[in-house]
Amino acid sequence: MATTLPSPPKVGMVSLGCPKNLVDSERILTKLRADGYRMSPDYAGADVVLVNTCGFLDSAKEESLEAIGEAIAENGRVIVTGCMGQDAEVIRARFPQVLAVTGAHQYEQVVGAVHEAAPVPPSAYLDLVPQAAPGGDLKLTPKHYSYLKISEGCNHRCSFCIIPTLRGDLVSRRPDAILREAEKLVAAGTKELLVISQDTSAYGLDLRYASYPLKQGGEIRADMTDLARHLGQLGAWVRLHYVYPYPHVDRVIPLMADGLVLPYLDIPFQHAAPSVLKAMKRPANDAKVLERLRNWRSIAPDITIRSTFVVGFPGETEADFDYLLQWLDEAQLDRVGAFRFEPVAGAAANDLPGQVPEAVKEERYARLMERTAAISAAKLQAKIGRTLDVIIDAVDEEGGASGRSKADAPEIDGEVHLRDTRGLQPGDVVRAHIEDADEHDLFGAVA
Repeated sequence: MATTLPSPPKVGMVSLGCPKNLVDSERILTKLRADGYRMSPDYAGADVVLVNTCGFLDSAKEESLEAIGEAIAENGRVIVTGCMGQDAEVIRARFPQVLAVTGAHQYEQVVGAVHEAAPVPPSAYLDLVPQAAPGGDLKLTPKHYSYLKISEGCNHRCSFCIIPTLRGDLVSRRPDAILREAEKLVAAGTKELLVISQDTSAYGLDLRYASYPLKQGGEIRADMTDLARHLGQLGAWVRLHYVYPYPHVDRVIPLMADGLVLPYLDIPFQHAAPSVLKAMKRPANDAKVLERLRNWRSIAPDITIRSTFVVGFPGETEADFDYLLQWLDEAQLDRVGAFRFEPVAGAAANDLPGQVPEAVKEERYARLMERTAAISAAKLQAKIGRTLDVIIDAVDEEGGASGRSKADAPEIDGEVHLRDTRGLQPGDVVRAHIEDADEHDLFGAVA
């Protein structure tokens, strides 16, 4: 008589917020899968649902609360984790039926809560069998690109931000451990590594930039440049996110010129007017930043700089905003996103004088996006006629494909749309001739 094995419980996941949260979700699901759980793609099939929340802005908190409410309505058995976990009393007051609430990157606690809510049936046939599939961890992104988190937390105390409260001070991972993870990802099919942290340029500061031995011989320093150099030798695209324009960042630019690292930096400038930067408690030497950008472009002419800015920060005058627009004209950033200032519970900026009316924020936001869209359009027009490397993200039945050039990060930047591409698969890297462009995207054909 055949033995019927017990059916393992299924876990559903709703992951909100930034890529750092996405990496946390992947780690949680990987551990649960190794413990014998299966994943559910919908509410109906899940024995318990995890909601990984974002708590950076009040609007993000409300989105998280709406996601919790939806999960409760659709499934009823919900565990909450993530940045908003620090507001457990708010969550429980609104949704007393949640099974558990844990904080950001509290992997053991959330996994323990799942074990308690939906225990795996014991089985002599399964308990000693490794559950992780070949190829490494469970991924929530496409197979061909992966986020690689190199540190947690942040040492900055920006007046508008509560990340140190949510995630603590900087804690860097050992560089040899990061490199081993990257090697596993590339071996499993990753073609693009997206390096993320709260402040990538501060990586290794808490480790005193110490050196660590590598299994294959040699050493690697806990330093952004040395880490980037080693990652660049794995054969995948390496893209650096959340880099502050410190002087030591200059050392990574030659790696871009040599092709080891993508010529791309994601730098959160936030503003340019000295008085606003001072109120934000951000570095305020905008002239040196412009000089640094010019130097970078002289070394790596194709370097793409993307950034985000906050409009309507308390005390921002019309003169401050005009200063920002003029700075953007001179900086000629390739990709720009913007946020209207929004109070965040616990942030020092909430108590600053000179709160800007919402209508003024909207008007300034619209003007900034119009100005930066024109800069982007001009830069993309200059690429018409060039042949660029493109990594394919999606293909359609009509023979078209969409992908990204080295200047485009997934989800946040533009795309390259190609025609007549039958036979391509996601993850393929092709040479593409650029035929047209708009404000954000490029259009062309395989060269």
